[in-house]
Amino acid sequence: MSPAPPWLLPAVRNNAEWCDAVCRAHGRQGQFEDGLWFNPAPVPALYPNAVTLTADGQEATLQALSRLELPGRWGVKDSFATLDLAAHGFDLLFEARWIHLAATAPVPAVASGLAWRQARTPEELEAWEAAWSGRSPEARVFPPALLQEEGVVFLAAGDGKRLLAGGIAFLGAKAVGLSNTFRVEGAPAELDAELLAHVRVHFPGRPMVGYEHGEALDAWRALGFESGGPLRVWLKAGG
Repeated sequence: MSPAPPWLLPAVRNNAEWCDAVCRAHGRQGQFEDGLWFNPAPVPALYPNAVTLTADGQEATLQALSRLELPGRWGVKDSFATLDLAAHGFDLLFEARWIHLAATAPVPAVASGLAWRQARTPEELEAWEAAWSGRSPEARVFPPALLQEEGVVFLAAGDGKRLLAGGIAFLGAKAVGLSNTFRVEGAPAELDAELLAHVRVHFPGRPMVGYEHGEALDAWRALGFESGGPLRVWLKAGG
């Protein structure tokens, strides 16, 4: 097995800190301890209740997870794809790959002609979330409290009538996590590269990290991202 790239641990930590920031914005802060981030409270849609921070100590991690007794379905992000959670009543939701763009890596210079803006008000954030989800959000994933969180930037491009592309950039663990990216059907593919350029403006000299799978993984690789090891997201039906 080849050694993990040096950027992998910061990417994992960045993602866990982002999960914690989202939960904190909902008034449900998580905890970091013993190679694990976890939240025993109900978490926002699409977010896990636990994120592993190390590839070591699988037995200790499983013991910690066994102490999380949650109602309904809840998730675990196995950041290193080292846990056999199927044997503990979990279903595999998906597998993805960590990605990384070095701070010095070039970003393709393109110009779509569309205007990019940062969501700064609750109304702008609501419009951003509606564009990202493709519908008017009933239960908000990203509440206005995130606008006050240091190191969080919501970016979007539009034509004056609607938002066509966007993403979230989050500074944590000395890296910028890129997540929740979107581009509506028919929008120029160049908007992906423009998003990276705008993230660079907000966080110069920082590497970008995240995770993707499928066609999205191929798209970010084409723009210069390298991919690392796998991660798995598991779901369990609670009692």
